[in-house]
Amino acid sequence: MVKSKARMWWLLLFGAVGDDHPGCTVIGSNNTIGYHAVIGVKCQDMKYKIGNNNILANNTLLAGHVEVEDYVHTAGVTVVHQFSHLGSFSFLGGGSVVSQDVPKYMMAAGERAELRGLNLVGLTRCGFSVAEIRSMRAAYRKIFMCVDANAVSLEERLAEVEQHEELVHVPAMRAMLQSIRNSFAENRRGICKFRHWNAS
Repeated sequence: MVKSKARMWWLLLFGAVGDDHPGCTVIGSNNTIGYHAVIGVKCQDMKYKIGNNNILANNTLLAGHVEVEDYVHTAGVTVVHQFSHLGSFSFLGGGSVVSQDVPKYMMAAGERAELRGLNLVGLTRCGFSVAEIRSMRAAYRKIFMCVDANAVSLEERLAEVEQHEELVHVPAMRAMLQSIRNSFAENRRGICKFRHWNAS
């Protein structure tokens, strides 16, 4: 843990150690870990990765095998289910119970966390341009806010966005799509549910 700030009364639980059950908890640099936060649970073959520049607020609880990328921000009393993945620049609302992946750049909140849109405040604070944010918003709307989300599969909506002439050239938008696709890879939990809002 290099140059990370850990408040009092937080807990870091390592995995079992030994040749048969290697344990590894890796915390990157410049992270802030709040009071009463718990990183890890005592289990065998614990493999954790917490990236850089994250803020894990008070009472954030990360279960086993959670992977946290960079610039992730959790509000207080947030629980993340084992094997979940939190993408870079994502935000988890206070009191959330996250049981699936949260893709890059997105917000999730709720007792059974749902995607609530892009983390616009976080993206702006981290220096994303207006054009990048506009492109990501357009892609998000096409993927998650289409008029009849049940008529076209998620895969078809992702493919449509990937072929969109204006959006395909924006690296941040491509990273967002790849993050969504990665969440459906083998041994991953899929993404948090999303609300079927009308795009109008």
